[in-house]
Amino acid sequence: MNVTAPGLTRATGISAVVAGLLFVIIQPIHPPDTLASVTTTAWATIHYLTIAMTILFVIGIAGIYTRQMKEVGWLGLAGFVALSLGLLLTAAFVFVEAFVESLLVNSSPAFVEGILGMVHGHPSEVDLGALPTLWSISGALVLGGCILFGMATFRARVLPRWAATVFAAGIVVSAPIAAALQAPRLTAVPIGLGLAWMGYALWSERRTHAAAAPAGAMPQPDPAAAA
Repeated sequence: MNVTAPGLTRATGISAVVAGLLFVIIQPIHPPDTLASVTTTAWATIHYLTIAMTILFVIGIAGIYTRQMKEVGWLGLAGFVALSLGLLLTAAFVFVEAFVESLLVNSSPAFVEGILGMVHGHPSEVDLGALPTLWSISGALVLGGCILFGMATFRARVLPRWAATVFAAGIVVSAPIAAALQAPRLTAVPIGLGLAWMGYALWSERRTHAAAAPAGAMPQPDPAAAA
């Protein structure tokens, strides 16, 4: 099987679509962040899916950045780096949620409750060390990275501008609604939708040009994708 750069880019588009859809699906079915949830099958399943989603998110965003590297400039690079670092930090926390917390429920319940509360900014009864700071940094990197990367993608006019707008600004617009509904996880939905949209545009762009181009011809950007 001949693996080409355009083929790899298409694959990253699929990764972005799957990651975005998982990001949306996970939010409403995430178990409550309580001690009783940690040992359930639902908790383990959701966090296994979240680890996979985070990895696919990083792969997808790398492909999207590569496709428009010249056009997004330093703003896109800053957003890509910030978002990637934030996602990797988040993956480390999710790993703890998936594989470590259930082992500590009986021996260190206060520590586990502290980590669970940390996710929502609640104070902990035990010393969690640098974990709250790292969690805040990861959240800031993801949010800031989404905004910067979305803005750069919007300006680049390579991928759909509405997808970039949803990715960058959706969380800001949805935050008041989520707060009113007391459902903070819903703020992640626009990010997932925007990511899936950009990933689909990347995948369909490569597929269309691969089918239309003569044998041996290099696929060209689709001007309509920037509409």
